[in-house]
Amino acid sequence: MKRRVVLLGSTGSIGLSTLKVAANLPEEIEIVGLAAGSSVTQLAEQAREKGVRHVAIYDETKAAELRSLLPAGVEVHAGPEGLIRLAELEEADIVLIAIVGTAGLHPALAAIAAGKDIAVASKEILVMAGEIITARAEEKGVRILPVDSEHNAIFQCLEGHRGANSEISRLILTASGGPFRETPAADLWDVTPDIALRHPTWDMGPKISIDSATLFNKGLEMIEARWLFGIGMDQIEAVIHPQSIIHSMVEFTDGSVLAQLSRTDMGFPIQYALTYPARMKGALQPLDFATLSKLEFAPPRLEDFPALNLAREAGNTGGTMPAVFNAANEIAVERFRAGGIRFPEIWGCVAHCMEVHVAILNPTLEQILSADQEIREIAAVWCSGKR
Repeated sequence: MKRRVVLLGSTGSIGLSTLKVAANLPEEIEIVGLAAGSSVTQLAEQAREKGVRHVAIYDETKAAELRSLLPAGVEVHAGPEGLIRLAELEEADIVLIAIVGTAGLHPALAAIAAGKDIAVASKEILVMAGEIITARAEEKGVRILPVDSEHNAIFQCLEGHRGANSEISRLILTASGGPFRETPAADLWDVTPDIALRHPTWDMGPKISIDSATLFNKGLEMIEARWLFGIGMDQIEAVIHPQSIIHSMVEFTDGSVLAQLSRTDMGFPIQYALTYPARMKGALQPLDFATLSKLEFAPPRLEDFPALNLAREAGNTGGTMPAVFNAANEIAVERFRAGGIRFPEIWGCVAHCMEVHVAILNPTLEQILSADQEIREIAAVWCSGKR
């Protein structure tokens, strides 16, 4: 059965990969709605190419320009409310959320309330409000399908074992280690934004590339996995795997380990999320084991890259602390990219914000968003004092 997809974040790297997957499976996937942050020309081109009748632009000031670029009959939604309108689109079966930051939270809740499955590429949604999101999805009987390669890998490895957490010993997230996995700790103070953006394996946006370099990306994934798979933080670990061929693993109580392998192409997890539970033959290329030279593994350098320890602390504390972890990191990355702080000070900013925050347990959505905003202000002040 054809899946009708609303794609939020269509001009980013995940969005572009999703459009390629849809183009290669026209009988199985139909794009019925597109949304972007501010890239008006690119969004208009995508809408015309896909023939969609509903688009949204987060930057409300560009709505009129977008309308001028689209044929008559295409409905243009704008602002945060526009993303929600698209997420509730009646003809959609699934909403793929690929918006970096917190802007995807309300659309995710709106899609769930409307009875839509959600495919999640935005880590912030489950990091900030995992307890609320998963509870509402269960109430509505809709699925949360992971798009991140690591979580999608675990999702595949757990096929046939869902609901049997007593069989699971560990979830093992793999990390490339970023561009600095062998860099001495003292040299990290000289890292510039340009160098940090040079990811050795994946082609990603600037925020995610910096997060990969600091390992905050993996920390966010640890917290996300806790909610996606209903498992304790003490059963979630990370291992450095530079080749990024094994995307994650599940260790079971009998000592057996299942791993999911594929080329480093985001098309694999996107396609599986959108066609689940079916597997379709598209244009994705399988691994050639005859030319695969080696698979390496190493423990993360926790003392030099403390993001994983901070993530574990945030996940174990729970409540509003994961939102604090996420918000402080977002501000710190912004300031680092702008030259306001040095690379290791990204960790310092997050540690400071977590130290001063008094976590609210079992928070409401309003309390989570309030903590998010408060910590952004605290993080900005901390960063301003560093140069």
